Amino acid sequence: MATMIQRYVFLALSALFISSSAFANNVTVSNVALTGQDATNDYVFVEFDTGWENSWRTSSAPNNWDAVWVFVKYKVGSGDWQHATLSGTTSNHTAPSGSTITPPSDGKGAFIYRSVDGSGTVSLSDARLRWNYGTDGVADDAQVALKVIATEMVYVPTGAFSAGSGGTGTKEFTLTTINTGSATVAGGYPTGNSGTTASQTAPDSDSWPNGYNVFYCMKYGITQEQYMDFLNTLDRTQQDTRTGTNLASGITSVTRRYVMSNTTSMSSRNGIRCDATIPATGTITFYCDYNGNGIGGDFDDGQHIACNSLSWADGAAYADWAALRPMTELEFEKACRGTAAAVADEYAWGSTSITQATGITNSGAGNETASNAGANCAYDFHASVQGPMRVGCFATSGSTRETAGATYYGIMEMSGNLSKLCVTIGDSNGRSFTGSHGDGAMDSTGNANAGSWPGTSGSGMGQRGGNWVNDATFTRVSDRTYASNPSDLRLATYEFLCVRLDP
Repeated sequence: MATMIQRYVFLALSALFISSSAFANNVTVSNVALTGQDATNDYVFVEFDTGWENSWRTSSAPNNWDAVWVFVKYKVGSGDWQHATLSGTTSNHTAPSGSTITPPSDGKGAFIYRSVDGSGTVSLSDARLRWNYGTDGVADDAQVALKVIATEMVYVPTGAFSAGSGGTGTKEFTLTTINTGSATVAGGYPTGNSGTTASQTAPDSDSWPNGYNVFYCMKYGITQEQYMDFLNTLDRTQQDTRTGTNLASGITSVTRRYVMSNTTSMSSRNGIRCDATIPATGTITFYCDYNGNGIGGDFDDGQHIACNSLSWADGAAYADWAALRPMTELEFEKACRGTAAAVADEYAWGSTSITQATGITNSGAGNETASNAGANCAYDFHASVQGPMRVGCFATSGSTRETAGATYYGIMEMSGNLSKLCVTIGDSNGRSFTGSHGDGAMDSTGNANAGSWPGTSGSGMGQRGGNWVNDATFTRVSDRTYASNPSDLRLATYEFLCVRLDP
């Protein structure tokens, strides 16, 4: 199912007041505490329990595992939310039995995953991440609120793969084996149509992420609950920038309360909403209200539906805030096809068979699924499916890769549901991308400020994988009809998946 959960701790670094635990989706974070403060060296351990369903690690093909990317947000007193700096040294964290904790050197978070092969539900107690609060300028006795945030990711190992399927997809790459991570070595990039021109040149940077090297990819697109939680950590100016409704300072009355679609009633199944009366200058509280009763957080409020009505700038801002980064279109093909041989005109599950979802059961709930047996994709607009569906909705305990709609590595809905916004190789601005990660903080207006990323105009981005409106041909792995299609629009067919290099 979906991917993010947060827990709050209020403390004076010597006294703790912990909020009640709750669950969202199939990732849990509970029993959050601070322990082991070292006031001399200005660090403390953030301790918590975590777990998630449908986990795996395998030493046979596809030779990968799933993980959670965990990061911490904090605020001092009534200040703004900030990104906590964790230790970048593995030995400074404590992994529960049966798990491994791997932090990147920048300390922006940590990956937690199984240490041995296995599958099923993971339940981990007393994970400890060392927060170097002195690095963040936090005093030993500060009054601090914390959020521990986890999102499911999938490990995509280093290895050669095919770009292009050899099929009939529009503007496909000429079938090429990507067998190096370097642009300076022949074969590092595919040839063929760029999406806008007849020829293809290599990226400007030798570090352009072409999918060969190892990376983690979100298991699902950003959910509506995840995006809601993101909005609720921003200041008023940033909230206004990252929503479709005008919520600028000074506005106190809102009629277009479905804030992503900027509508008075829910549109295309996006249920993120605010109250009709909001403070003139303070921050706004957003909530998921798919059932429209004015009460957020009901079991059927669409928390787990993929978040649409996102622009490139919205997705990039989220990636920067989460210390992740955008995915390139070649990483998209690697994440779908893996090391398997290309199948002409294949979908993300590796075959040319596809079954449309023609209705929805348990609409808006955490167990939402297609009403017709065998469905594995939302595509080609159906009157009973007027928007994206719940992430992971086609997977069951008995699913095959094809019936679940999963990629070679276990990533969901890469064909259909919503178009994945990627950095394109078909535009000079996309080819200038260097793969830098977000640092957990956006600029004051609410835009991503990571270097080399395509800007707010969308120049350098494109779409892959098709969506709930497109016909089946657009959902093929290698179809590049819109691969170089810059847009700054917030559309009901767009979504975002973030990635990060393996530490």
